Amino acid sequence: MFGLSWADIAVIAVYFGIVLVIGAWASRRVRGEEDFFLAGRRFGKLIQTFAAFGQGTSADNAVGVSTTTFSNGASGIWSSMLYLFGTPVYWFTSAWMRRLRMLTLGDFFAERYGSRRMAAVYALIGTIGMMAFIALGINAMAKTIVAITPKPAAEFSEADVREYQAAFEQQDGGGAVTGHVLSLAELREKQSLEGIPDGERTDEQASRLELLRPGQPATRISYVNLEVLIWLVCIVVLLYASAGGLEAAFLTDLLQGVGIIVLSIILIPFAWAKINAIYGGENLLDALGTIHARLPNSHFDLFGSPLAIDFTWYYIIGLSIMAILTVAIQPNMLVAQGSAKDEYAARSGFVTGMYMKRTCTVLWGVFGLAAIVLYSPSGVHSDLVWGHATRDLLGPLGIGLVGLMIACLMGALMSTADCLMLTASSLLTNNLYRVLVSGRRPGHYIWTGRIFGAGILLGSAWIALQFDTILQILKFIWEMNVALVPAFWLGMKWRKANRIGAWVSILFGLVAFLVLPLLVPTMVPGLRSDPALLKRTNPAPLVRQYEATEADVRIRGIEIEQWKQSAEAGEGVEDEPQPLSLGQWFTRTYELPRKGIFWTQGVKAGEAGALYGKGSLSLELVLVDKLGWELDRNPYAVNETLRILLRTLTPIALMLVVCLLTRKDDEAILGRFFARMRTRVKTDPAVDQAEMAESLANPDRHDHLLLFPRSNWEFYKWNREDLVGFLVSVAAIFAILGFMHLLLTMGG
Repeated sequence: MFGLSWADIAVIAVYFGIVLVIGAWASRRVRGEEDFFLAGRRFGKLIQTFAAFGQGTSADNAVGVSTTTFSNGASGIWSSMLYLFGTPVYWFTSAWMRRLRMLTLGDFFAERYGSRRMAAVYALIGTIGMMAFIALGINAMAKTIVAITPKPAAEFSEADVREYQAAFEQQDGGGAVTGHVLSLAELREKQSLEGIPDGERTDEQASRLELLRPGQPATRISYVNLEVLIWLVCIVVLLYASAGGLEAAFLTDLLQGVGIIVLSIILIPFAWAKINAIYGGENLLDALGTIHARLPNSHFDLFGSPLAIDFTWYYIIGLSIMAILTVAIQPNMLVAQGSAKDEYAARSGFVTGMYMKRTCTVLWGVFGLAAIVLYSPSGVHSDLVWGHATRDLLGPLGIGLVGLMIACLMGALMSTADCLMLTASSLLTNNLYRVLVSGRRPGHYIWTGRIFGAGILLGSAWIALQFDTILQILKFIWEMNVALVPAFWLGMKWRKANRIGAWVSILFGLVAFLVLPLLVPTMVPGLRSDPALLKRTNPAPLVRQYEATEADVRIRGIEIEQWKQSAEAGEGVEDEPQPLSLGQWFTRTYELPRKGIFWTQGVKAGEAGALYGKGSLSLELVLVDKLGWELDRNPYAVNETLRILLRTLTPIALMLVVCLLTRKDDEAILGRFFARMRTRVKTDPAVDQAEMAESLANPDRHDHLLLFPRSNWEFYKWNREDLVGFLVSVAAIFAILGFMHLLLTMGG
């Protein structure tokens, strides 16, 4: 059934049954809005840890990291590890979120600046971002499960044949077909040859398979209908999360978090075992040794790999700065940390959950390297490698492990989708609907939240079905949050931050980095073909030295054969490459690609070969170039780092200037807000309410905590918990890097 064993189907059914039961049980505990949206703020460290881990880890993370590692070597790990260096900051922002004692992060803008309109703008931006995150996870989960359940060509229907042929027409330069489109007969022949174990094919069969493989598209025809799968998962999330609210979401996150850990580990030992079976070996070190021998040394470069040269140390730092500032203002941050019973549970749970994700990211990358050895020779497309490996490594056992993987992928998605759905529905309910329809009973707003949640989830599913990938949309939303950074961070720590400055920075960020980059090329289409805006980087060749592995020796042999063929054909060729021996040091020169500078999706060639800019226009880089800095002389990573820093820091500088030139907000508003932020949360709700009442009556009672008592800055003295937690968080960064280095160098 669906290409799965009955054991697989049973595992999936049991999983869905458990999450629905949890939703029904949790629905009985919903008494008010705080119960529905924040689970009564009663969660401890264990639930908070797995909630943070679950909502921060979706199906696209594991699949995405394995894909980028499969394509780029170890440096592909940075596609998900970019937040690593900002993680210690969460030790403090988590405590802030809990001290806010609010239902949504939109309430922050209403309370701090006394502006419901600002809260409404935040609610709209935050909801769009949450839907984009959900859609990305849905997209990755669905594609991988489709790859796990391929339909043999012998069972293709006429519609399947049409879809298969259409897949070639949709492929772009990243997965372009180098040969002809396979006929149905050729596809069946290829699948038959692939069914013969490696090493058992005759020379004629192996040659025939090599000819057929370039003709396959980056898609699979599956027993599972993609649309039906997406709607099914959305309905399940809707049923348990809408019924039980955040408590149901977080309790299922505990179950799903365990599933994500299983997902991260389960493929690795089977991949290593198959490597040993194919190439000879008996243990872990033998498998790792084979991986090092079969791959060039360049595949193990973490920083500035020639395969992913743009992931330089300074680009990673630039992205980390943006991540530190923008992640804190994502709406789900308050939901994840504001539901804890106290500050320590909020901060320790969230930081621990994030480091669990970082550890799993390393494991996804380790699997990606093993997958290169196993599946790169077979022509498996990088986007489908996780699904293909699941089928290949776990399917033959027939004990439900494929079903477990599918359940884990669904769990990884649902653990993110449930929290983000409730986050967005609480924003729309509390910061939009309540403003328009006030004075209703709590039950009315709970049902309103459920309706909004349904719309958000179904809208996310619709978005996922409109795109092959929404990665560019996700990056677009991520950078859009930069407009909100100054109002949040300066509002938290500077008493002179006022409503005027906040509005100016928000509007400037949205107009300069969102509206104009899209509007200007639309109004003046000729800009896309303007030669001045089609400039591309002109990087010098990259020269690296390596100690030759078996893969390097093999690649050099291929290069020598290609040189001989070119020489025999009378083509002008350079000096003949010299043979390599194992362990010999050699120099390799990489010709780096030229990349567009001013367009977010680069410079492309049209049907007639004419170049044009794709995506939105980076106006800040255009301005820098006009001022005399010739950006085409820079590496692409330098230009991207500059763009990131300009987008991040310019609104902050603008708000600082505006606030210095204008008056502070009402002191009564400031006093109430900072009295809240200076008062530590007590575990007992009654005691906490009494503490807050006393602080509001006497806003100066905690002045002794101020690091700069006679200034407008609200920096507080660290206590033992602050210092120890921060130092442990920093130490965890080095532990993660050490763990990554160990796994990448073992066997080498």
